[in-house]
Amino acid sequence: MRRRWTGLMTAACLVVTAAPSLAVAAPAAHTGQQRPVAASDEATDYCRGQCHDILPPGANGSATAAQIILNKLTGAKPKHTDDQLGKYADLVDEYAGLTNGKLSTFFNDASFGVPDDQVESRKNPGGRKDVTITRDKTGIPHIKGTTRAGTEYGAGYAAGQDRLWMMDVFRHIGRGRLTSFAGGAEGNRQLEQQFYLGGAYKESELQAQVDRVRDSGPRGRQAYEDVTAYLAGLNRYIDDAKKGLYFPGEYDLTGNADILTGEGIEPFKATDLVAIGTVISALFGSGGGDQVAAALVKQAAERKYGKEKGEKVYEAFRMQNDPEADLTLHDGQRFDYAASPEHPRGVAMPDEGSVTEQQVVYDPTGSAAQGEAAKRAAGKPAAGTGDAGRAAKEQAATSDANLRHKPELAEAKDTLADGVLPKDLFARKHGMSNALVVSGKHTDTGNPVAVFGPQTGYFAPQLLMLQEIQGPGLSARGAAFAGLNLYVQLGRGKDYAWSATSANQNMTDTYAVELCNTDGSPATKDSTAYLFHGTCTPMEKLVRENAWRPTIADGTKAGSYKLVAHRTKYGVVRYRATIDGKPVAYTTLRSTYQHEVDTLIGFQMFNDPDAVTGPESFQKAASQIGYTFNWFYADAQHTAYYNSGLNPTRAQGVDPNLPILASEETEWRGWDPGTNTVPNTPFAAHPHDIDQDYYESWNNKIAGGYTVAGFGDGPVYRSNLLDDRIKAQISDGKKVSRASLTRAMEDAAVTDLRGEAVLPLLLKVIDTEKVTDPEQKEAVDSLRGWLEDGAKRKQTGPGSKTYAHAGAIRLMDAWWPLLVEDEFRPNLGTGLYDALTRALQIDETPSTPGDGVGHKGSAFQQGWWSYVHKDLRAVLGEKVPGAAPVKFCGAGDVAQCRQTLLNALEKAAQTPAEKTYPGDDVCKPGDQWCADSIQQRPLGGITDDLTHWQNRPTYQQVVQFPDHR
Repeated sequence: MRRRWTGLMTAACLVVTAAPSLAVAAPAAHTGQQRPVAASDEATDYCRGQCHDILPPGANGSATAAQIILNKLTGAKPKHTDDQLGKYADLVDEYAGLTNGKLSTFFNDASFGVPDDQVESRKNPGGRKDVTITRDKTGIPHIKGTTRAGTEYGAGYAAGQDRLWMMDVFRHIGRGRLTSFAGGAEGNRQLEQQFYLGGAYKESELQAQVDRVRDSGPRGRQAYEDVTAYLAGLNRYIDDAKKGLYFPGEYDLTGNADILTGEGIEPFKATDLVAIGTVISALFGSGGGDQVAAALVKQAAERKYGKEKGEKVYEAFRMQNDPEADLTLHDGQRFDYAASPEHPRGVAMPDEGSVTEQQVVYDPTGSAAQGEAAKRAAGKPAAGTGDAGRAAKEQAATSDANLRHKPELAEAKDTLADGVLPKDLFARKHGMSNALVVSGKHTDTGNPVAVFGPQTGYFAPQLLMLQEIQGPGLSARGAAFAGLNLYVQLGRGKDYAWSATSANQNMTDTYAVELCNTDGSPATKDSTAYLFHGTCTPMEKLVRENAWRPTIADGTKAGSYKLVAHRTKYGVVRYRATIDGKPVAYTTLRSTYQHEVDTLIGFQMFNDPDAVTGPESFQKAASQIGYTFNWFYADAQHTAYYNSGLNPTRAQGVDPNLPILASEETEWRGWDPGTNTVPNTPFAAHPHDIDQDYYESWNNKIAGGYTVAGFGDGPVYRSNLLDDRIKAQISDGKKVSRASLTRAMEDAAVTDLRGEAVLPLLLKVIDTEKVTDPEQKEAVDSLRGWLEDGAKRKQTGPGSKTYAHAGAIRLMDAWWPLLVEDEFRPNLGTGLYDALTRALQIDETPSTPGDGVGHKGSAFQQGWWSYVHKDLRAVLGEKVPGAAPVKFCGAGDVAQCRQTLLNALEKAAQTPAEKTYPGDDVCKPGDQWCADSIQQRPLGGITDDLTHWQNRPTYQQVVQFPDHR
């Protein structure tokens, strides 16, 4: 269990005395207020008070060591640490009565500028007269410059003020050096190991990305100048913080800075921003790369059912282009891309049982070694050798010295012992954002309405930061990833707003490269050379040596290891196998690898009011972004959509959904292997649209023919919750308002997808006969009552921390995994069933027990909802487009299927709540509400309260522009 912090006020007083200038304030109460009279220097704003946004927990993401300790002792927090959390959380209980006038109760006023009576502070960073950072009463920075360089200098300075520690964490993750920086906790080790195979770079390659953008034309040169000014501001803040001793306390606790001088905090350089960008790309902007998992499913299906029938079973579960899938572009638009050809060539199917994962950890010592490796390493130094070992020793010594100077730091012992981020952050999909955009012809004022935002997880501080930036060629307010906030990435301009959801189309292919040995000897699966264009070519080894020793923040025993990525021209090796007995390596080739920085140009254009003047110019800007996103736009007259991503053109006949035999004939068309440069498909080939009646997206299928990269995108998808509610508002003749669209979003945010979309079919099968068993009838009646009440996961009243229909919700949570297994495993067989569950998890409840990313808010994205839905309809004798050639539940017999479901329900009813909701470091076993609740995962020393579960974007805008330029 995580240590529960208690303490004496006398100790707290000692801490405050140690840093008398560091104010700590309780969260400010939030009230619904109309916008006061604008300040005289406010930029032109066409939203007229009708733009709102929210980003919990708060603008301030920095705390000194003194503030961290005080938080541990008393719960007090630095000002603006969590004053947006209450607004965000309270919408759950109040959305039913929401009106336009009450939006400001739950959202910030996102108008440009700061009214005079809302100004909290003003600062000219670095003493510069060409930029002012004005902070409002929520602590949000409004950066206004008279020169562009000054404006970007201010953006860098503000980033340092609000997110310095977090930015430092991410530049180290991006280089595969998290453990050497933040400690050897198991979570940190797993995190950097998962990331390293997808983001391994040489330092010169990071610099090459910067140079390439600089030399790419006028906008590239401007981006380079913006980065230079931004870094100057950020590094000036670091200097100021060190001189004033108000730098983040996590540096003291980890031994990365001397508590008396701040020495040890390294200045930032342009390549650090590239490293941060690679992390964000890996989390939110990449699609594809899972072709080996798909191959294993196909292989298992053909082994079970034979080649012809097995192929059809595979296709039914793969759902590349399911005819029943919910489409964001739903007016018949078609954009054919990345579908499997009818007669593919160059498919690289592995020999059965031959696939093994590529080793990434080498030479473990100390706490990094386990089992036999620990025995072999017993006589080796426990904290590495060379530079990494020396750095770990110095870091530990600094931590010890800091503790001697400030013994009260012991109160923050093991603050980061669980790791700074969820340990499987990169192992799971992160396409969690949503968007609801309605055309003006269906709204109350005739102007479009948008409620949209990204789901980037819940952290303290947030990965995103809120800001306004005003200067020559820059006019925007919104959210940006800290360290990349030289431009607003999601937000609003003068007379338009934009947002994104992860699109996840396939732009990462898996190649099978034939292994060889340069000395001519026979190759094995362990060989480290491969055939490239007929020549045996050594793989590059990209090596990181990490070492750590115990510190105040993380007491993990000393240890070390090397991370090794084996890189080919076709990407980094992820698996090894044999094909027809020949050893091969499976590599993943991502189109944006070595090109993350290119995306800066699109974001720069979003922030330029001269570049974005309407929907067409917005789409042009979005087309410059290489990451896979769905982009949404709204102004006073129009709405628009564009799908971004660096989509490669495949060779004719190649199947991008399965591994590909590497050869010149199967490579991407126009691909330069030296720089991994490939032309994008044309603008018109990307899904795009203007003024559709409405757009909705929750990472669902985009358009007809636009193949999804993963499994399970069929008739039941999370986006159905949005689509049904928007349709209801439009079809009943009422006009959509900002408040009504927000209500639709929030109603979906507290609804169980399985309950609303699949439970009716489960009950339909059960209702084919009368339920006579009293216990089964009680369970069925409980579920029916929950369904009739909307299948919500919502507490009985504000603060009750108890769900209405708690028993039915517990039943569903326990029943779903049991019914799925009992429905499918008998006919699929263990081999195929296991392969499918590796390709697509069965369930994703809010509590998601056991997956290491609990309390994350986002739920019901990945699961077997569509499989169950199609199969039950088939068993009931309904016509099911895209159905499998096999009926699974009860082998197709309704009576047997019914009994299967009831048997599983009976098991669920007997499952203790403690098993369904296992305890963790913040919840007791069996506490349903707590298990579901959202935790702002601490990235540092400050912790926040748990809040009610809601399936909602982290940063969210509610906008309706009444006017346009």
